[in-house]
Amino acid sequence: MADNEIISFEPATGEELWRRKVDDVDAAVDRARRAWPAWAAQPLATRIELVRRFANEVRKASDEMAELISKETGKPLWEARTEVEAVINKVEISVNAYAERTGQKRLDGALQGSSAVRHKPHGVMVVLGPYNFPAHLPNGHIVPALIAGNVVIFKPSEKTPAVGELLMTCFNRAGISAAVAQFVVGGPEEGKALVAHRGVNGVLFTGSAQAGIAINKRLANNPGKIVALEMGGNNPIVVIDTPKITDAATLIVQSAFTSAGQRCTAARRLIIKESMYEPVITELKSLVSRIIVDEPFADPAPFMGPVIDNMAAEQLVESFLYFLSNGGKAIRHMTRPKDDLPFLSPAIIDTTEMSDRPDVELFGPLLQVIKVKDFDAAIKEANRTRFGLSASLIGGSPQDYNRFWANVRAGIINWNRPTNGASSSAPFGGLGLSGNHRPAAFYAADYCAYPVASTEMEQPRANIGVGLGDS
Repeated sequence: MADNEIISFEPATGEELWRRKVDDVDAAVDRARRAWPAWAAQPLATRIELVRRFANEVRKASDEMAELISKETGKPLWEARTEVEAVINKVEISVNAYAERTGQKRLDGALQGSSAVRHKPHGVMVVLGPYNFPAHLPNGHIVPALIAGNVVIFKPSEKTPAVGELLMTCFNRAGISAAVAQFVVGGPEEGKALVAHRGVNGVLFTGSAQAGIAINKRLANNPGKIVALEMGGNNPIVVIDTPKITDAATLIVQSAFTSAGQRCTAARRLIIKESMYEPVITELKSLVSRIIVDEPFADPAPFMGPVIDNMAAEQLVESFLYFLSNGGKAIRHMTRPKDDLPFLSPAIIDTTEMSDRPDVELFGPLLQVIKVKDFDAAIKEANRTRFGLSASLIGGSPQDYNRFWANVRAGIINWNRPTNGASSSAPFGGLGLSGNHRPAAFYAADYCAYPVASTEMEQPRANIGVGLGDS
């Protein structure tokens, strides 16, 4: 990043992809504030029609967007295409969610008039996006916010601004003005300025726990500003008794290594009953050895691309070496096939004997394995984290799953399914360091509008029946 300029590079090649000067935050907020009254005054049906047009614009640009996502994030083209589909599908899901979560209610009170519950938009909403899903995740905030009548200022991650620009261009092509759906180029300083700006009514954030906590602290004295924090996880995937060894290994690989482990819901800790350890680990090693790691457009298609940049790759290698030198036993080493590019081999390390396992989110293809004696120990180990986003149980009976669901602290709890791949038709969020009880996806409507309770009569009518003296 040069002075007053953001530059984006392709992880798989190191080549420059995009550059632009940073934007003026004050000017962006001023434009948004001036645009908000007219946008909020639009009928809901008009706003819904315009976001549906946006979905059509994304359909037209789907190949361009998928290729750009692959170039800027390094994720395989097949995976980028699924992200574009999620962007399109988000519109109808958000329309339905707004109707269900923020629908109007009226009650007839006879002589007391009627009571009503309706919802109002907050105003200017800042969306701060991540780099791992640079279109889908911010879009999950933007579309519900626009439907509710807010205007949006979107600052993408400084690592993926090109995708952010194309996403907002699709909104603008659909007839939603660049003041209502506004793209702002910037780095951390611009992000901080937007969070703290007096003209901003809400902050919708997806990213690391460290950044989310900083936002929370910055706004601690401003309870009037809505804040939704969607952060990471140190997510457990627990394996107990199952005859389906190959399926278990496949679910572990999907959980830990999809998107090169760069998903907030990725499995970071494999907690496994000791009687299942040998067969599952043997199958897991065999399957991981077949994973193709390559550039996004390679043939045959890779399962994994690179991580986002060399700094991320170096930090992950350092974390692996830390585990190794503090009691961890390598099951599969982490290597860098190209020293100058951020490709990593998927790594597995047994940390059972480590006395002090760091409770951090290691955002990449690094899976810790922890052997436990029984199901009670597995649940206890799963909860040994300050995070609480996602957890999965593999194997066991319906009674085991009921117990797992009741006792594990997480906002997403699955059975015989991966930790990742959550449905947009359900709430998405966690607790602890994973979020602030403002789940996104289907529940995004909840933080995009606030409820207003009213009692109403067409004519004033009142009397005081007690406590008055004679006139």
